[in-house]
Amino acid sequence: MFFALSRVVVNSAATTGGGLINPLKLEMFVDELPDMPKIKGYYAANGVVKPKKLEIGNCLLAVQKFHRDLPPTPVFAFGTSSLTASVPGPTIEALHGIDTYVTWQNHLPPNHILPIDPTIPTAMPSNKKGVPTVVHLHGGIDEPESDGYAKSWFTAGFEEKGPTWTNETYHYHNMQQPGNTWYHDHTMGLTRVNLLAGLIGAYILRHPDVEAPLRLPSGDVFDRPLFVFDRNFLTNGSIYMNSTGNNPSIHPQWQPEYFGDVIVVNGKAWPRMTVRRRKYRFRIINASNARFFRFFFTNGLRFIHVGSDSAYLGKPVVTNDTVLAPAEIADVVIDFSESTSDVAILANDAPYPYPAGNPVNDANGKVMKFIILKNRETDPWRVPEKLIEYPSADLSAASTTRYIAMYEYTSNTGKPTHLLINAKTLEDPVTETPKVGTSEVWEVINLTGDNHPLHIHLGLFKTLDQTELVNLDEFTACMNKINDAIKCNLSKHAGGKKLAVPVHEQGWKNVYKIAPGYVTRILVRFSYVHANASYPFDATAEPGYVYHCHILDHEDNIMMRPLKLIK
Repeated sequence: MFFALSRVVVNSAATTGGGLINPLKLEMFVDELPDMPKIKGYYAANGVVKPKKLEIGNCLLAVQKFHRDLPPTPVFAFGTSSLTASVPGPTIEALHGIDTYVTWQNHLPPNHILPIDPTIPTAMPSNKKGVPTVVHLHGGIDEPESDGYAKSWFTAGFEEKGPTWTNETYHYHNMQQPGNTWYHDHTMGLTRVNLLAGLIGAYILRHPDVEAPLRLPSGDVFDRPLFVFDRNFLTNGSIYMNSTGNNPSIHPQWQPEYFGDVIVVNGKAWPRMTVRRRKYRFRIINASNARFFRFFFTNGLRFIHVGSDSAYLGKPVVTNDTVLAPAEIADVVIDFSESTSDVAILANDAPYPYPAGNPVNDANGKVMKFIILKNRETDPWRVPEKLIEYPSADLSAASTTRYIAMYEYTSNTGKPTHLLINAKTLEDPVTETPKVGTSEVWEVINLTGDNHPLHIHLGLFKTLDQTELVNLDEFTACMNKINDAIKCNLSKHAGGKKLAVPVHEQGWKNVYKIAPGYVTRILVRFSYVHANASYPFDATAEPGYVYHCHILDHEDNIMMRPLKLIK
């Protein structure tokens, strides 16, 4: 049963009487790391596993304690009831080959708890009442009608629906490779505020026949999703988001990036976790709006990468640190038996904006604390020399090459006003029309100063190489004028130094960090990578798919383009 709070705290220091809290006033590592509620996307009857239909309250208004010393925080949360709703929402556990159906329900209040900006392309109900929402399964390979297209939004009780709305119940086929996906809001112009308010949750697709022989850490104790994100809070506990834009005469509220100094893991600020001296598996999801993390352990513990985004690697890769862009997932094993100390701090030193922004401070440079028990014990888990092999990137199979250029536009004060891909908005006619079952080479050209995490719906891709652009000003001027990489002689300008693709990021991914001033070549596959089977759905149906930058403030304004598959 769902209900909304009778009192809503409006996010404004002026109206609440609360100021911005100093994060250093909050003691770190005082709250235990929560584990999110779990929901199975299947059930067993008479020994037969069958599809399950779920009803998950999409965004009721709830109250959550992010820190022992913070007042309760109004949030938007997922759950099967108002009593179980949480941020992040419940972890959905699905089984390969068994369909899961989810009716995402909207129980949001009439008004948002965060400031919105109607001057950017935004889902807006005709009566201006109700907060629109639509859910995207990030990394899911499913039909367009269940992909959560940005304009397929709906308000509470499905009272009003967006122009591309399809149906109330989404169908997740669960036929892709096993791995990690996550669900989140994907509403036109509101994604940044709806996620900031709390609309996120994990979706793990398991394939016991394939995964059990690996003998990786498993079970609720030793296999944990970690949602990491940043927030700022007011002294009354509410989430703080600046209500004044960087170009207020153009966009009254929109800012190019949101950064918070309080680092939250699974809904708690700088939590702690007590672990035994053995291997644990962590599925680390960067659910920040714009913050990149470079994770490392202060005591020298290493990351053993077994997967990246939604797919396993072919073999494990060991690193001392790992960089995660917004929406990227690092699937890692940590062997606490290797620790020379009884405490390990998971820390962060990624500049923000990434890669050339501010250095971390005493607050956002810490993530969480692991307290390691002294006694050693027998560990039944292992990390095998080989994991799951998928096909390599076959360039000879590519049907075409596309050029994808990223632009940022500024006002006369030099501050960003909006960002585009190929100088086009989501509303402009579709130009990317891959054929179902084919592969394509995309040359992604970053003409901005930021690193942009590129996310492609439906498709999986491998990063081939990253090459620095020479005479960048000349090339950028030409691109700004005619937006044609071939006529602007990309081949001549793509002659600088190579940037190596990290070994643990050389597998099949759905997000990759596009470095500024570089052209990044990727091979995108619009078919399964684990089997030759065709999609069990019509990928050419309406409303199609999208691809976009996953810095949410960029995506909303309006660094997103349509992707329409053809037969």
